Amino acid sequence: MAGLSLLDWALDGVLALLLLWLAWRALSTPALFRAVVLFIAFGLVLALVWARLFAVDVALAEMAIGAGVTGALLLAALVRLAPPIGRGRAHGRNGERDGA
Repeated sequence: MAGLSLLDWALDGVLALLLLWLAWRALSTPALFRAVVLFIAFGLVLALVWARLFAVDVALAEMAIGAGVTGALLLAALVRLAPPIGRGRAHGRNGERDGA
C-alpha cells in the first residue's frame, strides 16, 4: 500500500477541522433551527469521512440515518415546539394585547 500524498493529507485535515468546527457550532449556537441544520451538515461531512476510510456501508448508513432521518425528526420536533416568548399571539387583531 502506497503512502498518502500531500493532497490526501490536506483533504483529511480539512475534513477533520470541518467536523470539529461544525460540532462546536452546533453545540454552542443558541438558535435551535441553526443547531439542527449544523447537525445535519455534521452528519453529511461525517459520511464523507467514513467514505474516505473506505467504510462505504457505514457512510451510507450515516447519510441515511444520521443526517436524513434524524435531521428530519429534529426539524419536525422543532416545528412542534411552543413559540418563544414575544413571538406568539401577543397582540390581538387590532393591536391590543391579549388579556388586557
